[in-house]
Amino acid sequence: MTTPRGRRLHLFDLDGTLIRGSAAAVEISRQLGLSREIAQLEQDFLRRGLTPDEFAVQAHALWSELTPEQVTAAFEQAPWLTGIREVWAEIRAEGGHCAVISLSPDFFVERLRDWGADAAHGSRWPAVPFTEPIHRPGILDASAKVRIAGELCARFGVDPADCVAYGDSMSDADLFAIVPETVAVNADHHLAGLARHSYSGGDLREAFALVRKSAA
Repeated sequence: MTTPRGRRLHLFDLDGTLIRGSAAAVEISRQLGLSREIAQLEQDFLRRGLTPDEFAVQAHALWSELTPEQVTAAFEQAPWLTGIREVWAEIRAEGGHCAVISLSPDFFVERLRDWGADAAHGSRWPAVPFTEPIHRPGILDASAKVRIAGELCARFGVDPADCVAYGDSMSDADLFAIVPETVAVNADHHLAGLARHSYSGGDLREAFALVRKSAA
């Protein structure tokens, strides 16, 4: 038996989903003048099978001079979808919950709690400025999204059948496979073909409206 519509848990990806056409790593690297280097690293990840933990190790080396002020600038200047705070406020007002699960660094992802996310999970990175190396077991992968989603369901007392997942890439495919209500946000045809809804645009309120309409 499913819970009422308002009690659902909404699970959001970050890179390419809440941030349109970009990613936390790209925005951080932009602040350091390392856009070309991170673009190559992103290609190695997407096309050449670079693992998430190795990506993190190499990004950590690139960001050796990263400061907290640059992280703040990267977060504030990222091309966020509009309407994020409004959607999360509406979800919470109805008794639901919203969470972000991302492979990106936790020091970036966790800032979204200030926007109204009930939970924000990212890969565990050392504090900025870095004085410690990457701890590889703390770096998330696609399967970790499923595990964390299960933990969040238990935390909030929600069944997986009452979850909604929003994502943009094949790293979200495992989660989409276990969640019945899914929204491909600015995704390519690979993930869009796995989703119940597909949205292209710059306003999360419009993507959320697809979910509301289907539940009406």
